Amino acid sequence: MKNNIYDVIIFGGGAAGLFCAFTAGQRGLSVLVLDSSNKVGKKILMSGGGRCNFTNLDIQPENYLSANPHFCKSALKGYNQWQFIEMVEQHKIAYHERKHGELFCDESAKDILKMLTDECAKAKVVIHTKSAIKTVSVLDSGYSIKTSQGDFESKSLVIATGGLSIPTMGATGFGYEIAEQFGLSLLPRTAGLVPFTFSDKLKQICERLSGLAVDVAMSVNATSFRENLLFTHRGISGPAALQLSNYWQPGQTIAVNLLPDMDACDLLLGYKNNSAKSLLRNLLSQQLSKSLVLELQNLYWQDYAEKPMAEIPDAMLVDVASHLSDWQLKPSGTEGYRTAEVTLCGVNTDHLSSKTMECKTQPGLFFVGEVMDVTGHLGGYNFQWAWASGYAAGQSV
Repeated sequence: MKNNIYDVIIFGGGAAGLFCAFTAGQRGLSVLVLDSSNKVGKKILMSGGGRCNFTNLDIQPENYLSANPHFCKSALKGYNQWQFIEMVEQHKIAYHERKHGELFCDESAKDILKMLTDECAKAKVVIHTKSAIKTVSVLDSGYSIKTSQGDFESKSLVIATGGLSIPTMGATGFGYEIAEQFGLSLLPRTAGLVPFTFSDKLKQICERLSGLAVDVAMSVNATSFRENLLFTHRGISGPAALQLSNYWQPGQTIAVNLLPDMDACDLLLGYKNNSAKSLLRNLLSQQLSKSLVLELQNLYWQDYAEKPMAEIPDAMLVDVASHLSDWQLKPSGTEGYRTAEVTLCGVNTDHLSSKTMECKTQPGLFFVGEVMDVTGHLGGYNFQWAWASGYAAGQSV
């Protein structure tokens, strides 16, 4: 590198950008990372409650959403979770497995960020923070970039600017603007892995139940997740709701099975046979939180609230059971990008090589990570996509 000329310039110092940077640097290339924030890796630091859910033991293409479901396969195969785990172990980072194969740091997400920046330093990657990019133009030899910290040139340009989620972390739509500048189409972006909100009486119910977590099966459009649902002051969150938000469209109703391990109808009719003198709410409180049962009682069997089971008609119990196993909730919306963990859709992958992440129509231009139309489930899948896509581009720039 001389006179601000590099082999590779990367926009964005997040997970995908840093991984791509040292991967390219390890090949002997000169690499510059430009990031608009005051420090790199901010979203890494806040991820997983500060512990960073850095990958998952079971990574499958089915864990990703994209208009082209096959696009992610090559990169995920080219750099898998076991390779990342090996790097984590080489750096002596202690970690543990939680449910569903999710891997978290024992200590702090800072360990993962330090690993990435240490690898960048070892590979002689140059990192400039607080760097606002003004213009990008094409040269015969590559790209010319004008920034608030001076002008640079490179043979290859990698866009690793992420999506629109959590703007307080510095998220912007800059990567999409670059894509459009070079004639790439974008798929409509929405907030993903995001809590649902309600505006009707359900909002008041959620407020009263705020903080309560329930093991449920939640579904929409024939897609179902068995996870915890968490009631909040504004609606519902927790893993079940976040997962389902990737599949929900405004106006749709979601179904919640509050008793996923049992047949609600058999349960209630069994109560009537075996506990004829008891109240339904007292019996149901053996399975569900008392506060939730009282809310359900107000909704579905208020007229029989003080009647013993023997006096509740079978048809009424069947009706109540249908609400317990198929509670229909219609969100008014989501909390949006403010709290979303990811951005759904983005740069259309039809424009990109699935093996290298390079733009098919613009040589030397690459896209990695969240900016493109690949979105993982909750549970370390989006980080694995960052590592895998960053590696694919880093090997090819």
